[in-house]
This record gives sequence, C-alpha cells and structure tokens, in this order.
Amino acid sequence: MATKVLVVDDEPEIVTLVESRLKASGYEVITAADGEEGLKKCKLFKPDIAVLDVMMPRMSGDSVAEAMKDDPELRHIPIIFLTAIVKKHEVAKPRPIGGHYFLAKPFKGEELLELIWKARTGK
Repeated sequence: MATKVLVVDDEPEIVTLVESRLKASGYEVITAADGEEGLKKCKLFKPDIAVLDVMMPRMSGDSVAEAMKDDPELRHIPIIFLTAIVKKHEVAKPRPIGGHYFLAKPFKGEELLELIWKARTGK
C-alpha cells in the first residue's frame, strides 16, 4: 500500500507541482486548498504524512497542526511545513524544529522527497 500524503496549500501551482512529483514517486496524494479543508481531509483519510503551507486563508498551517496534535487519531502524523516565511539559509540542514520539518519556498522536488523520508523514518 502506498504512503498517503496530504498536501495543503492555497497556491494551486504548488499543489499541482507537489502532487505530480509525489505521484511520480509512488505516493498516494490527497490535496486541499486551505487549512480548514485540509483538516477535514486529514480526519477523513488519515494520511501517513501531512505537508502544510504555513500561511493560508480560513485556517493557517500551524492551526491545522495544533488541531492535529489535539486529536488522538491524528497526533502521530508527521508534518512538513512549506513556507515562504523561513528562508533557505535558516533551515539549511533539514531537521525537525518543534517536532516538525520546515521547507522554505521555493524548493526542489528532491528536497521534499528527502524530508518525507526523514519524517516517516525518523532518520
């Protein structure tokens, strides 16, 4: 069974880019256009990992992460934040910050794939 990845971003081009890259790498992808929709889909589909934009309308990525943390069925799901707020040099070496990974926009598909692997395996 393929690893399920929830991708939540309010920029359709980012969602399309990430979705096609992940599908090409064998992942099952669920998408959402904002945090509120993303949280609903997270509860419905129980993904193996969530990729969340930080700044989104209706519900921010950090608010989604907080709601996931408060839900016993979702709190175990690793989270990767995509953000234009944090610069590449601030997260030059991928490592969890507060238990979550951060990937600065713009990013390469390989960087995201590496973080997904790290978040899933804890390595």
